[in-house]
Amino acid sequence: MDEAGRVGPESIWWRDLKRALHHSHQGRVIQDGLKWKVGGGDRIKFWEDRWICREESLAEKYPRLYLVSSQQNQLIRQLGTHKDNGWERNFIWRRPLFDIEIDSAVSFLREVKGKSIQQQGSDGWEWLGEPSGTYSTHSVYNMIWEEIADGSQEECFEELWKIKIPSKIAIFAWRLFRDRLPTRKNLQRRQVQISDMSCPFCRRVEEDASHLFIHCHKIQPIWWDTMSWLNTKGALPLNPKHHFLQHSFVQADGIRVKR
Repeated sequence: MDEAGRVGPESIWWRDLKRALHHSHQGRVIQDGLKWKVGGGDRIKFWEDRWICREESLAEKYPRLYLVSSQQNQLIRQLGTHKDNGWERNFIWRRPLFDIEIDSAVSFLREVKGKSIQQQGSDGWEWLGEPSGTYSTHSVYNMIWEEIADGSQEECFEELWKIKIPSKIAIFAWRLFRDRLPTRKNLQRRQVQISDMSCPFCRRVEEDASHLFIHCHKIQPIWWDTMSWLNTKGALPLNPKHHFLQHSFVQADGIRVKR
């Protein structure tokens, strides 16, 4: 992801976000959740950006062709024109292609064939963390937490078995943190026919572990009372697993941090 030189004046928040994207593990997680959506070809660099394949750019996939291209660092719309029969590309090379480059060129042309652009509209980012493709801080938070949790939860869950509580409570907690309880959402996921998916307490929201144990307005007073007894303040966790992990040691970029 490289937006340098493509935008005008930037806010402090946007500069900090770009710095995080380039220089942290969490930034790489966010980048993996972004995908270019081609519009008018006015922002995406044809060779250098990963707009056809998220794993690599055309320059990375076809390095010999990139070296002999006369159109490096050019936007998609600069490599063609709109004709009556649609978008027509015009590739310019520094020299004739060698025989050993022909197979690569055929594969390259086949890959970009049919990737037309609009006469109007602008290129933009599509966020894969939401079905709608719209970016939200909530989905970013979830994505980063999932990445951290995947690498650390096994170690953290080992701590669960060391707590001096009855084994049946530890097993219940382990199932809760791993979202293995038979909530109505989980039962439906397992192809069990459920006529009513709503929470049995509030009857307003679909029953899943996060709602049932944390976010239901019938349950939240228990949280507030507990936090008052413990003399703690803060926002409620997004789900039970986050609640457990935030009180455990997590590994982030090689640094052990205690939440």
